[in-house]
Amino acid sequence: MLETEIRKPQHVFKQPGLAKRFIKQWDIQLMVIPALLFIFVFSYIPMYGVLMAFQDYSIFKGFLNSPWVGFKHFEMFFNAPEFWTVMRNTLIISLLKLGIGFPAPILLALMLNEVHNRTFKRIVQTISYLPHFLSWVIVSGFVVSMLSTDNGSLNILLESLHLIKEPINFLSLPEYFWAILVTTGVWKEIGFASIVYLAAIAGINPHLYEAASIDGASRVRQIFSITVPSILPVVVVFSILAIGNLLNAGFEDILLLAGNPVLRDVSDVIDTYVYRVGIQNSRFSYATAAGLFKAVISVGLLAGANYMARRSGNSLW
Repeated sequence: MLETEIRKPQHVFKQPGLAKRFIKQWDIQLMVIPALLFIFVFSYIPMYGVLMAFQDYSIFKGFLNSPWVGFKHFEMFFNAPEFWTVMRNTLIISLLKLGIGFPAPILLALMLNEVHNRTFKRIVQTISYLPHFLSWVIVSGFVVSMLSTDNGSLNILLESLHLIKEPINFLSLPEYFWAILVTTGVWKEIGFASIVYLAAIAGINPHLYEAASIDGASRVRQIFSITVPSILPVVVVFSILAIGNLLNAGFEDILLLAGNPVLRDVSDVIDTYVYRVGIQNSRFSYATAAGLFKAVISVGLLAGANYMARRSGNSLW
């Protein structure tokens, strides 16, 4: 005869409600509320302005009385003579920044991690962090001064090495602009962007390196077998965000470095085009339509990158 074992039901502990958790963590919640209010006021409420993309908006009539025109401004943007030039420049500059600017801080973090002299390491970190805290106005002033034909340091160096016979006006030649823009962006952000990867490397268990060293693994082998796989989840998350911002080719850097109209064929991206054609000419509906187009594509890229990363187990959601 088989005896059936009767098990008592286990008690299921329910989590306290939202109100109780809020009261219990009131001091922490108070710290979060200002940030949430800031995002709500300056990020969510202005989203109501996307209605302008479907209207012939007039500041005198407002949102309620401006006539609705459907996708008129989107069609005007797609049929504009500059559309393909703007899209080409946006994609090329973004891909260059992604392909060069994204792995640069990772490489810097890996190299700094191998430096055992703390004093030298701190000096390098301080020097590499500093440009991030400078505005693009100051940085562009440095670049313009360095590339100037009148006592510009780069022209003086090239002339002293007998590589050129006369100064070159780099900021008036389209073939040099992309290289100047990407190099300047990497120099400005490489140090600050490496902080996250240095923090991820610092969290790796040092016993892994000790075990690998006992097994005879070289430092290079330890980097590729321990360091890189350990920080891979962080790299994947930031790569997803970078792909989502693929159409954000830049605004301040391009606007300041591409002041010469000769560079417009290689420097005009969606953001500068919207500012120049839409904002300066008071074509608010046209500018909103172009901006909304970029936002929709960016959301699609973000979702697609997250879907691909989900297969590796490292995704945003």
